[in-house]
Amino acid sequence: MQQDLTDSGVFRLLTDGNGEGGPPVLVISDCDQAAAAVASQFDFLGTPGRAVLAEALVDAIDDAALPLAAVLVSQHDAARVSPVVERIAAQWPALPVVLYQHGQAELPEQLAAHPQVVSLLQPPVRYPQLVGLLRELRLVHANGGMQAVQRESELFRSLVGRSAGVQAVRSLITRVAPSEASVLVLGETGTGKEVVARNIHYHSARRDGPFVAVNCGAIPGELLESELFGHEKGAFTGAVTSRKGRFELASGGTLFLDEIGDMPLDMQVKLLRVLQERRFERLGSTRSQEADVRIVAATHRDLEDMIAEGSFREDLYYRLNVVSITSPPLRERREDLPLLIAELNAQLQRRGMPAARFGSTALRALARHAWPGNVRELANLVERCAILAPDKPVELVDLPEKLQRLISAEEREDDAAAGGEAAAVLGGALEPLEPPRDPAGAGAGAAVPGLAELGEDGRVELKSLLEDLEVRLIREALEEADGVVAQAAKMLGLRRTTLVEKMRKFGIERASDETV
Repeated sequence: MQQDLTDSGVFRLLTDGNGEGGPPVLVISDCDQAAAAVASQFDFLGTPGRAVLAEALVDAIDDAALPLAAVLVSQHDAARVSPVVERIAAQWPALPVVLYQHGQAELPEQLAAHPQVVSLLQPPVRYPQLVGLLRELRLVHANGGMQAVQRESELFRSLVGRSAGVQAVRSLITRVAPSEASVLVLGETGTGKEVVARNIHYHSARRDGPFVAVNCGAIPGELLESELFGHEKGAFTGAVTSRKGRFELASGGTLFLDEIGDMPLDMQVKLLRVLQERRFERLGSTRSQEADVRIVAATHRDLEDMIAEGSFREDLYYRLNVVSITSPPLRERREDLPLLIAELNAQLQRRGMPAARFGSTALRALARHAWPGNVRELANLVERCAILAPDKPVELVDLPEKLQRLISAEEREDDAAAGGEAAAVLGGALEPLEPPRDPAGAGAGAAVPGLAELGEDGRVELKSLLEDLEVRLIREALEEADGVVAQAAKMLGLRRTTLVEKMRKFGIERASDETV
């Protein structure tokens, strides 16, 4: 049964903006009003915000479990902010830190160099920007924090994922790598069999030696012997110089024989002899050399069927298949899509390219695709999107047509309406934190007429203000739609079920006989 990633927790982690509860965002400032206002923004999006004065940070750290992130609201220069970052890092070395600062176009160099400072928010912060940041922070938190993500990336190079299939592959790698046993990696084209082979090498005692790969299916049979074992000058027509083969080049390390199922039968006999005797000779030479290599082979073919057909040697199969590892196809590990995209983006950025940022509708399309080309197809798509949409989130229209067809017209309309509403209504909630100016001198309360009054202490209860605004908009839409919830939802750009839940939350009754 095909798994729909839209049902998985990881997909919700990346696409939901309003997941209730979870670890809080620690909002730190030397101004309690500023800290409370920014914390309210996170509260509004369903992620708890905890306002903390900078002077009380030590006590807050002692009392708190690992938050989702720390947000520093500051107008000070990097020299004043750095000690706070270091104080956070001392307690939580895996915690992402975000700088929230007016008039700062980019992270100061001193802070950008710190491994835990991940982002800069420059007010006015808009809804999509804040939701995108929360998605990234939740992903880091779900993977155990920044150090865990970095450590895992280094430990299992490019072998990312949380699915059962990937976990099984990792477990086998850690058990088989320390030995000298030959390993056969099985899997469809594009599933990352070479990635598995490289990880076996990196986890083995041969890690400091070379890793040499040869594609047995890409080299004509008559040239494969010379490619593997090398040749002496004059060994055959055109051999004008001596040449080392892959066995010599891989000496002291690992030799990866990719697509071993495409190797001709006569070469299979010669390879078997080398594996049995652990020695070989160059073409045209009588001098025997030690084959000091660890063999890892891979194929997308069913070798047992080939043995039955007589196209693959059974004795070679058992020599290669001391331990077999199956690399799962992408359709069986759809929950790994977000982590794979993050890894592919990191690879693009190391090449100086922009990262591809996918919108929720585009992610849903990726989740429903069958991925016949597996991770290789995904890598191609991510690079394509990074090139064609470098400065904006990747939307459905940016994807190939075959992926666009996976999202119905009704879903597109609902997503477009919900996205537009979020930006329009919630965007106003994410404006700069400084109090609105009152050029007429009518008093602070007049700066936001009809919404809320300032308390006696001069503070604005932002969360209450936003709820009042939301209630007023819903009531106005219902009144305009004569109480028809579906029509009011369309006017607000919300799904009908979303509006019904909001009405129940705020105790708003419909003005018609329509059933909610």
